[in-house]
Amino acid sequence: MTTESVFSFELNDERVGIVTIDVPGEKMNTLRASFAEQLQDIVRTANENNVKGLVFTSAKPDNFIAGADINMLDNAHSREEALALSTMCQEAFFELEKLPYPTVAAIHGAALGGGLEFALACDYRVCSDSDITKMGLPEVQLGLLPGGGGTQRLPKLVGLQKALEWMLTGKQVRAKQAKKAGLVNDSVPHSVLLEVACKYALKGKARATKPPLDKVSALLESNPFGRNLIFKKAAENVAKKTGGHYPAPNNIIKAVRASVELDTLKAYKTEADGFADLVMSDVSKALRGIFFATTEMKKEWRADDAPSTDKVAVLGGGLMGAGITHVSAIKAGVPVRVKDVAHKGISGAMNYSYKLLEKKRKRRIISKAQLQEQMSRITGTTDYSGFAHVDMVIEAVFEDLKLKQSMVADIESHGQAHTIFASNTSSLPIAQIAEQAQRPENVIGLHYFSPVEKMPLVEIIPHAGTSEQTIARTVSFARKQGKTPIVVKDKAGFFVNRILAPYVNEAANLLLAGEPIEKIDKALVEFGFPVGPLALLDEVGIDIGSKIAPILEKELGERFKAPDAFSRLIDNKRLGRKSGRGFYDYSKKDKKPDESVYELLGVTPAPKLNKEQIAERCVMQMLNEAARCLDEGIVASARDGDIGAIFGIGFPPFHGGPFSYMDKLGLSNVCSTLSSYAQQNEVFTPAPALVAMAEKGQRFYDQDAAPQETVEQDTVEQGTDDPSTQSS
Repeated sequence: MTTESVFSFELNDERVGIVTIDVPGEKMNTLRASFAEQLQDIVRTANENNVKGLVFTSAKPDNFIAGADINMLDNAHSREEALALSTMCQEAFFELEKLPYPTVAAIHGAALGGGLEFALACDYRVCSDSDITKMGLPEVQLGLLPGGGGTQRLPKLVGLQKALEWMLTGKQVRAKQAKKAGLVNDSVPHSVLLEVACKYALKGKARATKPPLDKVSALLESNPFGRNLIFKKAAENVAKKTGGHYPAPNNIIKAVRASVELDTLKAYKTEADGFADLVMSDVSKALRGIFFATTEMKKEWRADDAPSTDKVAVLGGGLMGAGITHVSAIKAGVPVRVKDVAHKGISGAMNYSYKLLEKKRKRRIISKAQLQEQMSRITGTTDYSGFAHVDMVIEAVFEDLKLKQSMVADIESHGQAHTIFASNTSSLPIAQIAEQAQRPENVIGLHYFSPVEKMPLVEIIPHAGTSEQTIARTVSFARKQGKTPIVVKDKAGFFVNRILAPYVNEAANLLLAGEPIEKIDKALVEFGFPVGPLALLDEVGIDIGSKIAPILEKELGERFKAPDAFSRLIDNKRLGRKSGRGFYDYSKKDKKPDESVYELLGVTPAPKLNKEQIAERCVMQMLNEAARCLDEGIVASARDGDIGAIFGIGFPPFHGGPFSYMDKLGLSNVCSTLSSYAQQNEVFTPAPALVAMAEKGQRFYDQDAAPQETVEQDTVEQGTDDPSTQSS
């Protein structure tokens, strides 16, 4: 951590002090423990120069202050140390607020977490209207609450309801939304940001104003009865969405409530106490661990000296192809050529992106001109015209080895020498797809999850002959698409489907043993998964699952054998949501278990197990297979496996992933539980590698290991607006 000053002072002709924030040697400005003392030095300098006002701006091209240094939190080894961090931050911002002259935050780029709290302590906030300018308090995503006065100051500017919404979801708002909500005083072009901010600095101290609320919101927030309704509704929504697994949202509600019900000192103490409790909680430690892991992963497989991926083609305009087209053209921002055998497929892919963009236009996130510009990046063809300059081709057709091999040959004849052929296969070995290739070093697997635009994970699967440059370029492009990539070994099921299959199979076995559909799914949702295994199978498609199961069984053994009874569902055209019924009936708005499934499967519902036992049996299967995958090198590390399970399947983030969860349970306890179940069913037999580690008292993670890298900002994308769907 640097001890150099992050603040520099300059006095303009109108005696406005311009303070430039620039953390030396870092891409992002992040709040450090040294900020408080250095801020005092700057204030002394300002006072000595008899300034009429202070403007805070950033030297970084794309951020004001992007948040707090998360290492600072991990270095707090006791509640007292965590409490001191919050108190120090609160006091520094109090001093800033009490200055006798105006203070202005000139915001361009990210002002998040502690960065926004810094700005909230200023008299005025002026932001640029740039697309990269975003403001928010996303601490909840790390299992925390804003500990620098954010829970106290934000409600006074934007109102209780909006403040709660933003803090409970970690929402980041753009300039236009911020101006309308009252978060900023003005939004101007970046070219005049500093000039406008200096004018605000000459206006005099800001007076307290009421949030710009509509009549109903103003009425609710103006009296104790209405406020009580707001807090009650917020608590109900939190309980529904978190299942009680995440303490941060309730602590946020408590702190915000204190801002209107307690005196200032007690209210700020409520915030600081909540912050300290959360920093020390297992949930926040797990979520911070995920953040450190994803941050570390971004520094791996760099492709700095490799050909850039500037033009992409997608083979197949179906659901997956359309989603891949969207994230390539809209998220990565590159021209995409969609090839399909029929014009209907091309128009379907285009319409898919248009509908998603039109939703954003209606919400005024983008303009009509921006929609048209983004759509212009997508073109279509029924032949290979336009492929001569493509850098990467992503294949998303149905699982047919000969078809995929013929496509490799077509791309090699129509593309460039460096054109990558990336297959979205979920089951076929990449080595087989590359078997007849002239340039096998360019062939790789790139496995997305559905819906592509929402699910954050991709599995990147090199075969033995894939070049390191191809791996690096594919990883780089996946990140450009907004994805979190993990590199996995070329073996049946790869990682995600391999650990998912025994989990789903166990749920199916429980159903056939008489456990009700809804009870099984509820048990796993209460454990922390976003959706239960049978509902998940309905989303994926029961027919898709039935095609993958034999491949896994053939390659990996009897433990992957799916129940034979499931063929009856397919014969009965029960394929899941896409056919209107599967384990659930989708003919009505509220899906409910389809009771006729029991008769079709020859099952009489006779519940015997409690929800904890159901969840344990399913999860233990997943944990056991995860241990095998690590032992076989399917994933390179426990870290990659945890990220793959969380972002690919929705494994409960508060447990930190399957490997972190096994460490928490203790490997000897995991082996003991598996062994007890193995007495009735040998598929539970603990993996030899797991047994060996347990006998040696080992863990997947070194308990004393500390993060090695400085984390640049305090936000983490946990992935998805709707993690309830999952592809094969």
